[in-house]
Amino acid sequence: MSVILYTKPNCVQCSATERALQQQKIPFTAVDLTQDTQALAKIVSMGYRQVPVVVNGDEHWSGFCPDKIRQIAR
Repeated sequence: MSVILYTKPNCVQCSATERALQQQKIPFTAVDLTQDTQALAKIVSMGYRQVPVVVNGDEHWSGFCPDKIRQIAR
């Protein structure tokens, strides 16, 4: 399982999501959408217009969702 966290600088929900993933000891890769235009295009094509976006295999969501992070940790 490979979790990808799409973020941008100075984003409160992004920071909270990153902290929650770390607290649950879930390995993830953080991608800064302000630095990676291909990743930004991918996220937009998935229908997202805000960050953070978390992708875990076929599952993905936007925003800080602690309940979904706990589900990944199980």
